[in-house]
Amino acid sequence: MNTQNGRKALSSWSLSVKNSKVRSSNFDTLSGHPQDVCYFPEEINQKYINNLGTPGNFPFTRGIHHNLYRGKLWTMRQFAGFGTPEETNKRFKLLLKKGQTGLSVAYDMPTLMGYDPGHNLSLGEVGKCGVNVFHIGDMERLFDGINLGDVSVSQTINGPAIILLAFYIAVAEKQGVELSTLKGTLQNDILKEFIAQKEWIFPPGPSMRLITDMLSFCTKNLPLYNTISVSGYHIREAGSTAAQELAFTLSDGFTYIEHGIEAGLDVDSFAPRISFFFNSHSDFFEEIAKYRAARRIWAKRLKNKYGAKNKKSMMLRFHTQTAGCSLTAQQPEINIARTSFQAMAAVLGGTQSLHTNSMDETLALPSEKAAEIALRTQQLIAFETGVSNVVDPLGGSWFIEKLTDELEQKAEEYFKEIKEIGGVIPAIEQGYQQREISKAASDYQNKVDKNERIVVGVNDFINENESIDIPILEIDTRAETSQLERLTQVKNNRDDSQTKNLLQVITDTCRNGDNLVPPIINAAKNYCTLGEIVDAMKLEFGEWTESSVF
Repeated sequence: MNTQNGRKALSSWSLSVKNSKVRSSNFDTLSGHPQDVCYFPEEINQKYINNLGTPGNFPFTRGIHHNLYRGKLWTMRQFAGFGTPEETNKRFKLLLKKGQTGLSVAYDMPTLMGYDPGHNLSLGEVGKCGVNVFHIGDMERLFDGINLGDVSVSQTINGPAIILLAFYIAVAEKQGVELSTLKGTLQNDILKEFIAQKEWIFPPGPSMRLITDMLSFCTKNLPLYNTISVSGYHIREAGSTAAQELAFTLSDGFTYIEHGIEAGLDVDSFAPRISFFFNSHSDFFEEIAKYRAARRIWAKRLKNKYGAKNKKSMMLRFHTQTAGCSLTAQQPEINIARTSFQAMAAVLGGTQSLHTNSMDETLALPSEKAAEIALRTQQLIAFETGVSNVVDPLGGSWFIEKLTDELEQKAEEYFKEIKEIGGVIPAIEQGYQQREISKAASDYQNKVDKNERIVVGVNDFINENESIDIPILEIDTRAETSQLERLTQVKNNRDDSQTKNLLQVITDTCRNGDNLVPPIINAAKNYCTLGEIVDAMKLEFGEWTESSVF
């Protein structure tokens, strides 16, 4: 028999489902058998309610929406960017034409590091691993013919995130888009840069100042915009375990919450706009359990520790990308299969948006053909497999529930160790997370080297004298030449005195503690470049150099 609380919880959920929007689709099996929205045990006791509950309700273990994909499929958001803004704009339009439902911008290394194309460290890298954007004109060309009021755009940018946000806002205003309606996501997770990806500019203290400035500005002016996407993806790509990805990502998220509160923001005013970005690796069931544990941990911490009252503050929303580090240069076509089951794990885990890697990404940026196959993989999962018909279909599996509990427990152990060090930033400064990830990466590689872990095509099932016969995208030097010419044009066609004054205002604002977003937007509108704005901030903030962690 169900407990009284169990019956009440199930009744409330059923009513919510009844009142939820449902997309136009047939939710029967291929054989015509009807399927319920979600399945539950015969007896729902208090322990079940506390640990699992119902979809769309605290602690959100089973998902953040009452009917999940029956209401709305995940956003199919393929990562794209290369060469000039015009070239990437063409790829964006192609992906949208083929059914993609959101955009995700990949910036090149100079942009990620805050350098203009003319900087000596930019030479040879402009447009190679993403699109080059160094001023507002580039952002306009990137989204030419694409209404920013109609499409959600994710931007993978961290160190200079505040500047690219300013470019984006300025372009949206030029398009006549109300900022209050602007939807998208700024990665803006600088803590994981110090931990894993290493693309920082400023020291941790000033970097967190930039985060809180963006939180404050966007909370007031861009209420639908995700100001931070806390990224476990790069932590996993650096070699972490699933438990480390879970723990280090969520601890970073809690740190952003704490800094927002310290900056005077009410937790419920900004927490609903913090999203997450996870990796989907090859251990199918472990990945599914990881996402379920993440939702539960976040919900409990936001409610019990940070005093959140808004249900949306407790709902962990996340984007997923399949594991780039799992792709092989050998037999690249089989990467399609790897990506497929990684994507399936993300969907079964309840992701809100998804990027599927292309088969050729260990060799080059994706070709049009490879990008189309990657997108079609998502569409196959959505429309042909039936996995989107039922919420949390693996919920209740003894294996899945045990894995979920174990990952939560391991994450709590890491939280305790980080607290004992003094918190996330002191732990980063002491190299704690970096050492833990390095040890995990080394352990995994040792197992591969000893054939204790099989990587198909690499240490077993090898094709001797293999040749690569798939199309490979090549980026020539024309992008760099074009961007260098534009840099010269921008500087020749503006008022040098005005530029100097606008940059000085930014430096002064770094010093006086006022919000940096407005003066950077003003500088962007007047064609100050990315590199110039970064340099103006460096005058006050300085640069960060990592200490040895071993």
